[in-house]
Amino acid sequence: MAKPDKVAAVAEIAESFRSSSATVVTEYTGLSVTQLSQLRRALGTSAKYRVAKNTLVKRAAEDAGLEGIEDLFVGPTAIAFVHGEAVDAAKALRDFAKDNNALVIKGGYMDGKSLSVDEITKIADLDSREVLLSKAAGAFKAKLSQAAALFQAPASQVARLAAALEEKQRNATGTEAAEAPAES
Repeated sequence: MAKPDKVAAVAEIAESFRSSSATVVTEYTGLSVTQLSQLRRALGTSAKYRVAKNTLVKRAAEDAGLEGIEDLFVGPTAIAFVHGEAVDAAKALRDFAKDNNALVIKGGYMDGKSLSVDEITKIADLDSREVLLSKAAGAFKAKLSQAAALFQAPASQVARLAAALEEKQRNATGTEAAEAPAES
């Protein structure tokens, strides 16, 4: 018979799996409580980092419909449930793991598919959503400026042509006026 506290823990973890945009499974052996607190601060509001028992996490993953990540739940396991940008959380975990060898990224889950460590590293290497939107806006602005210059070019060419014709007429009229008194 299942204990009510374990049933509640499985339900809570399953809900975390369902509501998160991505999850990253890590091994935290050798990290102190202070280091875990630093990691949680590094993740900020983009992810919730939770230490859990493997048996409970396996049941919760099964309840949530996650497939292909059961092999990750071996040894001391902690999961980052990402509720914001997966890129931000992956960067925070990768950078923390570089500074603290005790944190090992095992894999993850996103968009109905399990992720390898290499895939999580590739996600961490991506630019954040804000940076990508800024780049796109800059590219659109540059293209609009080019289009405006292109549309303005014929009008300025017409204006230069009209000025040149006017100057030519003035010169022709001035030349005729200068030649007319000489004939009298």
